[in-house]
Amino acid sequence: MNALNTVNVLDSIIPISQFNKGQASKIFSDVKKVGTKIVVKNNVPECILMSPQNYQQMMEEYEDAILAAEAVKRLSKKTKYIRQDDVMKEFGLTASDLDDVEVNLE
Repeated sequence: MNALNTVNVLDSIIPISQFNKGQASKIFSDVKKVGTKIVVKNNVPECILMSPQNYQQMMEEYEDAILAAEAVKRLSKKTKYIRQDDVMKEFGLTASDLDDVEVNLE
C-alpha cells in the first residue's frame, strides 16, 4: 500500500460535488489505479476512498502493530516462564495426548 506523501496528497483531494456531477465511476477508477482519494466537503475532509485490497492490507498492518505492541508489553514484564515439559508433567500429559489437538495462534 502506498502511503500518501505531501506531494500526492494534493492530487488525491476531490470535491464531493464531483459525485453530484455523475463522476463517481471515474473517481472509483482513479482509486483503483492511483490509490487513496480524500473527499472534501466545504474544504473539509469528509471521507477517504480506497480499494478493498488496500483497506484489508491496512487493517492487517494495524492488527499486526497492535499484536506487536502487546508482545513488547508482555516481554517487558518480569515474568517467570514455565517450560512446556514442566506444564505437561504437572497435568500428566504426554506428547501423544496432543497429537489430535489443533491450535491456531494469532
